[in-house]
Amino acid sequence: MDIIVIVGPTGVGKTKLSIELAKKIDAEIINGDSVSIYKKLNIGSAKPTKEEMENIPHHLLDIKDVTEDYSVYDYQKDARKVIEELKKKNKNIIIVGGTGLYIKAALYDYRFENEKEKHDYKDLTNEEILNKIKEYNVDTDIHINNRKRLERLLSKLENNEEITNNKDKLLYNIKVIGLTTSREYLYERINNRVDKMIDNGLLDEIESLKDYYKDSRILNSGIGYKEFYNYLFNNKSLEETKEEIKQNSRRYAKRQYTFFNHQFDTNWFNVDFNNFNNTIEEVYNFITR
Repeated sequence: MDIIVIVGPTGVGKTKLSIELAKKIDAEIINGDSVSIYKKLNIGSAKPTKEEMENIPHHLLDIKDVTEDYSVYDYQKDARKVIEELKKKNKNIIIVGGTGLYIKAALYDYRFENEKEKHDYKDLTNEEILNKIKEYNVDTDIHINNRKRLERLLSKLENNEEITNNKDKLLYNIKVIGLTTSREYLYERINNRVDKMIDNGLLDEIESLKDYYKDSRILNSGIGYKEFYNYLFNNKSLEETKEEIKQNSRRYAKRQYTFFNHQFDTNWFNVDFNNFNNTIEEVYNFITR
């Protein structure tokens, strides 16, 4: 069977679908979410609990401490290693998550030169990073607010790295399943989900991570965590923080749609939230026909 890839915006039911399909087709699941890679980031990442996993083996969850860096390149290596191990065992494979770049790098012919030297840009503004990039006579369409990509590009330029890519060449046979719903309903679900995370103990989780914020890239970049920096250290109110998470999550969902539409041959399914079993059956019939 092809590798099944389940994508879609945040809060649309990807995790539930992956577990139900894994039971039906005897598959193991590879995490494709950049925040769930990390230990201790459970509630804010909507990481599946042990109960929710229903004894289905999950890979690339909880493999890094929050103070460790982890790149797309690292994910590519780790995911491909797991894929090869599962193929040797003749196991079906499901990759599930919303971090499109991670998933694409694992499955397509992305080639990275391993970074020769790590650079620290925390004292530079986004504008200063962009100006440094321009000193190399490089035109870039990276948006000034996309700090992660700006840092990555500047690092490659400073390390004199060349990256060769054949980004549209697939290395595996895959079927990409995209879950979707109306924009209005999705935003409502995202807003409710943030409230539910608070009810489920997100504040306690954040307090337990407070000492790591100064040294952790993921805590300062992951949605659901980065917004709490000002809550913890600059007296921002909880209500303002919640609204910021909701807004950032909605914006992220829009970017996810754009990525999955342009970067994958995605087969979209409208989720039946009233009877999720209908969606499970619809997708199951599609992947097994």
